[in-house]
Amino acid sequence: MSQTSQQHRANETVKLITLDPGHFHAALVQKRMYPGMSKRVHVYAPLGFDLTEHLNRIARFNMRANDPTAWEVEVHTGADFFERMLRERLGNAVVISGRNRGKIDRLKACVDAGLNVLADKPWIIEHRDLSKLEAALNIADQKAIVAYDIMTERYEITTILQRELVNDSSIFGSINAGSEQEPGVYMDGVHYLMKTVAGVPNLRPAWFFDVDQQGEGLADTGTHLVDLVQWMLFPEQAIDYRKDIKVIGAKRWPTVVDKPQFRKVTGEPDFPANLSPNIRQDRLDLYCNGWVSYALRGVHVKVRVGWNYEAEPGAGDTHFAVFKGSKARIEVRQGKEEKYRTELYVVPNSRESKAEVLTALNRKIQTLQTRLPGVAIEDLGEQMRVTIPDGYRVGHEDHFAQVTERFLEYLKNRGAMPAWEKANMLSKYYVTTKGVELSRAE
Repeated sequence: MSQTSQQHRANETVKLITLDPGHFHAALVQKRMYPGMSKRVHVYAPLGFDLTEHLNRIARFNMRANDPTAWEVEVHTGADFFERMLRERLGNAVVISGRNRGKIDRLKACVDAGLNVLADKPWIIEHRDLSKLEAALNIADQKAIVAYDIMTERYEITTILQRELVNDSSIFGSINAGSEQEPGVYMDGVHYLMKTVAGVPNLRPAWFFDVDQQGEGLADTGTHLVDLVQWMLFPEQAIDYRKDIKVIGAKRWPTVVDKPQFRKVTGEPDFPANLSPNIRQDRLDLYCNGWVSYALRGVHVKVRVGWNYEAEPGAGDTHFAVFKGSKARIEVRQGKEEKYRTELYVVPNSRESKAEVLTALNRKIQTLQTRLPGVAIEDLGEQMRVTIPDGYRVGHEDHFAQVTERFLEYLKNRGAMPAWEKANMLSKYYVTTKGVELSRAE
């Protein structure tokens, strides 16, 4: 592409198209306004529950008392909505979220048409679709367009700080390779089917409970965890899944959902017929839990994901992540003791090494003050906690704006997206889909 063409595209107003918004993440992209983005958004979708819920969320953003948005939405519905979107091209950036089976086909068609894409995970839920993902990314490279996935967990403050500490050898040492039974890295995430989003109970569409449509837990929320492992261990390095990764084992198991629970979370009176293979005695076996064990450049990793029905009062989704180093463990915990907020701990491997680790940790925190003023250390005896000002805890929903801002930066400067993003996207989906494949075989 010529320099003149690149300059023209950099100055072009971003015009969003939302495609068949089957998940509330599509609306969260529009929780705030962005400079250089048109306030008019075109939505192409079939008429139904998903579309209505999406429009209601955008309307609530526009009507809220504090910092309301000013989106103008033009809806295009009908059986041929997708073909019309490609033909009419009323925008230059497509937001895709939900309905994960077939998502990669739509995504690839958008890229083929020269449209930029911002898409929620997972892009694929079956291992056989990895070649489609690679083809879509190759086409995006050839056409100099941006295809970017919404990895919100990279913007969580405890994750950012954990990455900093894991990559400081004076604190962490070097990563322990571990073993399949005692991995050097362990991550665990628990989510809930019944939850509140943007201040109101979130009704989920009935298809969300079809793992052939939504994907199993490893293929879905597991994407975030696998992404974080390689993002932290090997920052800004390309991971080649063909050489650097060996998937060792995996397991799956169901969360049992009874009919009253299904009614409450979907608003539907009964289980749909397509779920009948997994229904026993009026209860649905929802295969949304699993773990995968793999080696990443020789480091043993275990990632576990789970879904329960509803959190206890005052609780919510939980995240646990431990990286074991030769000097200390760096852990993120989010349990009852942490009042269900993510907290970051440094645990020296021995009492004798604590003074050295604490000195190095204080030195590191001092260097971080220019970027993150107010971050400090609390000495708890056998471990240290990194104390984080509340201003840095923006919340999961607001991370979508941070990802969108990064996407807009890449649209302005097509060469800004790091080359490792492509290789590492293939690597994380190799792990998640291979894990699902192995767990089903088991």
